[in-house]
Amino acid sequence: MNAARLRLVLMYGYSALLLAFMLAPLLVIVPMSLTSGNTLSFPTPGWSSRWYAELLDDPRWLSSFWNSLVIASVVTLISCVLGIPAAIGLAWGKFPGKRLIYALVAAPLVMPVVIVGVASFSFFASLGLVGNRLSIILIHSAMAVPVMLTTVMASLAGFERSLVRASASLGAGPVRTLFKVILPLIMPGVAAGSIIAFIISFDEIVVASFLSTADQRTLPRMIFSGVRESISPAIAAVAVLLIFLSGILLALAGWLQLRSERLRRKVRT
Repeated sequence: MNAARLRLVLMYGYSALLLAFMLAPLLVIVPMSLTSGNTLSFPTPGWSSRWYAELLDDPRWLSSFWNSLVIASVVTLISCVLGIPAAIGLAWGKFPGKRLIYALVAAPLVMPVVIVGVASFSFFASLGLVGNRLSIILIHSAMAVPVMLTTVMASLAGFERSLVRASASLGAGPVRTLFKVILPLIMPGVAAGSIIAFIISFDEIVVASFLSTADQRTLPRMIFSGVRESISPAIAAVAVLLIFLSGILLALAGWLQLRSERLRRKVRT
């Protein structure tokens, strides 16, 4: 075995061990969610799916899931509408202060989320919007737009701008060029940014704890309340469903990336 092959084997072996170390705690959650007992324990005393049925029967879980889904979906849409044009402008535009504008937009990425939560509560409390979905959507959007901006700018770094000029020379306007040329080729960055924006909003708990009430609590806050008050196996069932949802989103991102690569090869040929 030559040195290059040995390095390749060691790299894949290390990656497999690291992946197993990260996923092992997640796999333990699955049998814990199927326990017949009333507490989280492993190994389980028996098997039952009653905790999944409890999620459907308890209106608090359904309401919190719906709130998180609506908020995260709206935040993802806002991130796309604001982040994609901003990324194109910052990546291709030539104007003074580009670095300063990018630093200001990306500031929420480095700001402690506790400070964001306290400041948000003080601001929206004065407007009477605490407990309103709108307040959570606005703050989550401010946290998600920088992620969309960063991923789209990374995709634009390797974009052939001659394709835009070719589209314009063939009579396509800016809007048609955006949807027919630019977006299909930067779709991996858009998909990655959308997924991360959705996850940021869906999993966020600190800001939601400050701005949500018992009637508008999100799923992460519901989980946190359950862990603090009574550790029920229903929490493990929710965790399994969230893992499954994350797997679907990652699979979708992979499919979009493969599709974009095929489009790039087709354009080059």
